[in-house]
Amino acid sequence: MTDKKPSRLRRAAKTRARIRRQEAVRLTVHRTNQHIYAQVVAADGAKILASASTAEKEVRAQQANGGNKEAAALVGKRIAEKAKAAGITEVAFDRAGFSYHGRVKALADAAREGGLKF
Repeated sequence: MTDKKPSRLRRAAKTRARIRRQEAVRLTVHRTNQHIYAQVVAADGAKILASASTAEKEVRAQQANGGNKEAAALVGKRIAEKAKAAGITEVAFDRAGFSYHGRVKALADAAREGGLKF
């Protein structure tokens, strides 16, 4: 049996290297079985400008299960609102090596609907 994590981290490193060359603010996503997390990171990678996750009390009040597409869409909307409040409208999407489908895709689509461009 192969270990999936090194492969995912290798894919993530390639994506982050490309984003670093673009010098773009990035929207990074991390998912676990129970939760999904999103952060808007400054172009130099030194500061987190906005964050949202299913572990937040406000999100848990609306969505009991953090490991489904509805919860991911809720986090996508929240991260878009928080990023716009911080004055950010354009980001590079960093899926951290995760497949662009399911919860990751739901979060990205909701963030686009919320007004983020990537």
